[in-house]
Amino acid sequence: MMARPVLNARTMAFLLAILVTVLMNASTFRIAGGVFQAHPDDVWRLMAGLFLVHAALFVSLTFPLVFKPVAAFLVIGAAVASYFMDAFGTIIDKDMIVNAATTTHTEAKHLITPDFAFHVLLYGILPVALLFWVKRKKTRFWRDVAINIPLILVMLVGAGALIFSDYAAFSSAFRERKDLVFALNPIGPSYAIVKYVKQAQGEANIVVQPIGEDAHPGPFLAGADKPVFLVLVVGETLRAQNVGLNGYERQTTPELAGINPLYFPNTTSCGTATAVSMPCMFSMYGREDYSDLRGLDHENLLDVLHRAGFDIEWWDNNTGDKKIAARFPSSILTHSADPAYCDADECNDGIFLDRLKKRMEDARQNTVLVMHQIGSHGPAYFKRYPPEFEEYKPACQSAQFSDCTSDEIRNAYDNTVLYTDHILAEFIRLQEAQSDHLLTGLVFASDHGESLGEDGLYLHGAPYFIAPDTQTHVPFLAWFSPEFRKELGLDETCLRGKAGVPASHDNFFHSVLGAVDVATGVRDAALDLFGTCRTGTDAVQSAKAPGASAQ
Repeated sequence: MMARPVLNARTMAFLLAILVTVLMNASTFRIAGGVFQAHPDDVWRLMAGLFLVHAALFVSLTFPLVFKPVAAFLVIGAAVASYFMDAFGTIIDKDMIVNAATTTHTEAKHLITPDFAFHVLLYGILPVALLFWVKRKKTRFWRDVAINIPLILVMLVGAGALIFSDYAAFSSAFRERKDLVFALNPIGPSYAIVKYVKQAQGEANIVVQPIGEDAHPGPFLAGADKPVFLVLVVGETLRAQNVGLNGYERQTTPELAGINPLYFPNTTSCGTATAVSMPCMFSMYGREDYSDLRGLDHENLLDVLHRAGFDIEWWDNNTGDKKIAARFPSSILTHSADPAYCDADECNDGIFLDRLKKRMEDARQNTVLVMHQIGSHGPAYFKRYPPEFEEYKPACQSAQFSDCTSDEIRNAYDNTVLYTDHILAEFIRLQEAQSDHLLTGLVFASDHGESLGEDGLYLHGAPYFIAPDTQTHVPFLAWFSPEFRKELGLDETCLRGKAGVPASHDNFFHSVLGAVDVATGVRDAALDLFGTCRTGTDAVQSAKAPGASAQ
């Protein structure tokens, strides 16, 4: 039997620092190469400094009973983070931690691929097993303290000296390129976790502040002879670049093209991940003023609509409502027992159709129904549509992108767009069929886009300031029945004219209120794409309530 080797704890700390710096910071090298393109020596200064910081960190942990467990946690965590950063170009910032914390088992399991398991085994579990196998050399505690403290200080001073050797370049990079900061592994991801925990603690005692307390039906809504039934569809991971209505070379939206809804081709999202974009969409705050805290400590669009007399429901085939519908009835449909649309693991978005038909048949009052799709969520694009919608072939049949070519990944993604086109068209046809007793309309906006390998990036969640437009350029469309437009005073020519203007998620809150003629001081006419097309002598009064305030 092989004798277990014996090493000094400091030696083990230096070996771990080499392991983490060299093998788990490929993304740091990649990003730094772009940032310091004009000063390539700074890349090596950065990595040498990072090694010294890692060495100081591991040496500082070399207390008995502490060193191996904490070092193991850091190494395995770094291995997990490095896989997602290296494989998908993902940056593990606070928003990404929020996404991970709020994801579902169904969504997460598609990310746990053989490539992931092998990477974590090779870079994380195997080194940790060796760490625990090696015996720690017995030393005197106070002697170690006397050696370690000066050693740590020398290494930190050395790291600082490397940074200060080109302080102007490094200070600018760290200030402007947060992707570089969060790529420093495991320091960046650990910092992101600390930020998330701090935020979660701050959110624990939130008291929700009311908004739009003056909300009431405007004259057109109050005078309508039928109930309004508006469907709000939150799309998932649908990027505008692959939408036929947006001029894509493939006609991925043939059914919607036949219906000819209002389409806003130049629309940008509030964020690059659901946990940010979706609450922001329903908030009265635009992207520049929005924060996670504001998304939770103020009421949202649904509260204002409810205050104006609307019945509110939320149906979800994704990762939940992110607390947007916390005060309203909500249904999770992801594991519905419906073999027409579901398998043992999950459901596609056809799960909404029969329920929508029944809900509209039973509607007797003004209603807003929100449907959150699974849409085009990756990496398992092939799971998002039934076989008959696999028009673009060959399509990637794996959640592990390394198994597929770029064309196969694109084909699978485009098939999800084709299915979303069908689902939205079916929603509209179902609504048309109920126009004898309801004023029906639909507003659709995707929460964010998706990278399909451009510039080495996949999926979504890039920090907004560096996110490519494939992650921020999203489809946004609306359809209102002729009866809806007539009763609520919306001029179609004006609406068609608005469809060409640049739009964003900032418009969503105000435009929905405008579409259904809810009068309130929190509705901003400058951001209202629909209500400002209202005709008639009461249109001005419809836009604003007397004496309204911003809260």
